[in-house]
Amino acid sequence: MRLRLVIAYDGSGFRGWQSQAGGGTVQDHLEGAFATLCGGRVPVHGAGRTDAGVHALGQCAHAEVEREGGMDWKAALNANLPREIRVLLCAPARKDFHARFSAKGKLYAYRIWNGAVLSPFELRRAWHLPGPLDLERMRQAARGFEGKHDFKAFAANRGRADQDTVRTIHRVTIQKKGPVITLRFHGDGFLYKMVRLMTGALVKTGQGRAPVESIASYLEGGAGKCSFAAPAEGLYLVRVIY
Repeated sequence: MRLRLVIAYDGSGFRGWQSQAGGGTVQDHLEGAFATLCGGRVPVHGAGRTDAGVHALGQCAHAEVEREGGMDWKAALNANLPREIRVLLCAPARKDFHARFSAKGKLYAYRIWNGAVLSPFELRRAWHLPGPLDLERMRQAARGFEGKHDFKAFAANRGRADQDTVRTIHRVTIQKKGPVITLRFHGDGFLYKMVRLMTGALVKTGQGRAPVESIASYLEGGAGKCSFAAPAEGLYLVRVIY
């Protein structure tokens, strides 16, 4: 039986989503919980990787298990997971459902605390930028991301270059409520560290350290690669769209 899971996690204490030799990732903990319940390894396939320190409100994954009549998988998994990882939904899925390959898009949010003093309750939850940010300049620059582009300038290298760096960004919005500025990125897919690099470029524009036109210059290949990435703690995978 194939299960579809929706998972939330505080990424502060984990080494990212993807399983690693040393353990300590969200995937490792989920596979450990399944192993406890099933008596053997159950691979968990996520919709995509998140880096160390990145959070998720709605990561999606799937796993293949033997049928267990009456098993409350959500409750059973949560009982075997650290409190920083919660399974919000666990339900049977179609046999052809794949958390990664069935996805049509993702929504990410990036939170900036734009106040003189960072609230202790925002520690490891937002990027603290106390200086002024021109949101109108940031919004103008953000419009340059929208549409279908080659985003190779906004992709970090995992050790090998991505073969396909063309992505479509449907919408980028920037809103401020009190000291919190929230950037939302809705697209059909994202490259490694792409949202953090896009956020870094927008912040430089808002600080007056880069022109609004710099986004177009990066996308057209005239400015090389963007190297200023926002820190991991402000980034949230909000939802995977199917």
